[in-house]
Amino acid sequence: MKLHGIFSPIATPFDYKGDLYRAKLQHNIEKWNQTNLAGYVVCGSTGESVFLTADEKATLWEWAAEFAASNKILIAGTGMESVRETVALTNRAAALGYKAAMVRTPHYYRNLAAKPDIQALYFRAVADQVHVPVIIYNWPQATGVDIAAETVAELSHHPNIIAIKESSGNMEKVMQIVREAKEGFQTLVGSAPTLWPSLSVGAAGAVLAFANAAPYAAITIWEAHRSRDVETARDWQSRIAKAARLVTAVYGIPGLKYAMDLNGYYGGPPRLPLAPACPRAQQEIAKAFAGIRG
Repeated sequence: MKLHGIFSPIATPFDYKGDLYRAKLQHNIEKWNQTNLAGYVVCGSTGESVFLTADEKATLWEWAAEFAASNKILIAGTGMESVRETVALTNRAAALGYKAAMVRTPHYYRNLAAKPDIQALYFRAVADQVHVPVIIYNWPQATGVDIAAETVAELSHHPNIIAIKESSGNMEKVMQIVREAKEGFQTLVGSAPTLWPSLSVGAAGAVLAFANAAPYAAITIWEAHRSRDVETARDWQSRIAKAARLVTAVYGIPGLKYAMDLNGYYGGPPRLPLAPACPRAQQEIAKAFAGIRG
């Protein structure tokens, strides 16, 4: 499976009672369908997956599959702490037509989960039992657990592990994975502030929360990279730098959802205990997105 281009890990729309909001999910996806996004990750960390029940995840997978254009690759976020639950969720998504599963590193028992042999065992056991290919998801800033490039290179030889989403923003690590992983293994990045540099050293594409609010800006960098237009890629990377940082590292999902509201998508409220972006954050985000809206 070819995972080139920009993927949006879609934000989960909630109404003001905290329930899933089908009409707004349809609104967002139908707008994204008009872009050159390569596909969607449904129930990833940007989708507040840790706040969703298994049945809510299945509902979102079903709705997104209904609304997505046929040319968009659908990836399900299915990572849980145990192999058993991850396998069950992944195969549930596969039955709904999802083409791959993005599986985050387990992290609750951190002193054990950080060990390379435990990480390798987890991902091999999942990949052995699921009906779709596996994408390793590494986001140490959130989980506190980092999977080493050497372990990723080892896992790249498993026939059902096809890619990694590397969200640490560590360029040295991206280069090492690209260099050492099995030929054909794909490295996707999850850091918009380092998008173009990552593509320039061999990343196949990206899964970017930022693309929820500004898909065209992210796609412009991808297209400039593909056409070897370094000047345009560098220019747009500079343009998005502050906005991307604000809706990820600084204000997170509440900030991202506000940016979506600004740009004609539905962000709406996050699910409790997260709270909407405060007025100061809103002002800062609006200013940063002023030059890249639409």
